[in-house]
Amino acid sequence: MKDKALLFINGDAPKSFPDLEKYNLIACTDGAFHYLKELGFPLHKLDFISGDFDSHIGSDENVYQDKFILTLDQEKTDFHKALEIILEKGFHEVDVLGGSGGEQDHFLGNLTVAYSFKNNLNIKFYDEFSEYYFIPKNFTLKNVKNKMISLYPFPSAENITTKGLNWPLINDSLSMISRIGTRNFAAEDEISIEYEFGDLLFFVGINEIEYPEIY
Repeated sequence: MKDKALLFINGDAPKSFPDLEKYNLIACTDGAFHYLKELGFPLHKLDFISGDFDSHIGSDENVYQDKFILTLDQEKTDFHKALEIILEKGFHEVDVLGGSGGEQDHFLGNLTVAYSFKNNLNIKFYDEFSEYYFIPKNFTLKNVKNKMISLYPFPSAENITTKGLNWPLINDSLSMISRIGTRNFAAEDEISIEYEFGDLLFFVGINEIEYPEIY
C-alpha cells in the first residue's frame, strides 16, 4: 500500500502549502491548476492534473501537457474523478485543499463525494479555519484543548458518547434535520467519540479559541 496523496481542488485557494515532502503523490483538478500557477506553486511536482480543460489557455498547458488526464464524464465532478484516479494508483490516504469556499453548492457537493468514497479512501479536508473528515465509530484525537469541535451528522448518527468535550453527549443522537452538534470545544487535551449507527463528519479548528463561542 502506498502512502499519502495531496489533492488541490477548485474552492478557495490555500493561504499556504503543506510540506510537500510528506506526500508520495501530488495532484490537482484543472480549476485548481489556475490558482496554483498564480500562487507560484512548483508545478513540476504535480503528478497529474485532471479535468475537462475547458477553461485552459496559456503556455503552461503545453509545458505540462504530459501530466494532463482528460476526464469528460459530466455525470461526475472533477473532484470525484480525481479521487478515482488516486484510488486506481493505489493510494488510500488523501489530504484535500480547496474543498471549501467559493460557491456553496460546490462545498456541499465535495462533502457528498467524500462520503461516497469513505469506505475506500481516508479523506481529510483542510482550510484556513479547520480540518474536517468522516470519523470511524470509535475515534480519539489528542492535542486539541480549547479548539473548536463540531460533529455534523451525515445525515444522522445514533448512540453518540463523547469524552473531553465541554458539552458532552451521552448516548445521544444527532440528525441533519433536527439536532446537530456544531460549535462545541475541547475542554481536555484528548477527546474521544463513539457512536453505533450512521455517520459523523468531524470538524476541528486550526487554532485555540480564547473565549469559546456559544451558539
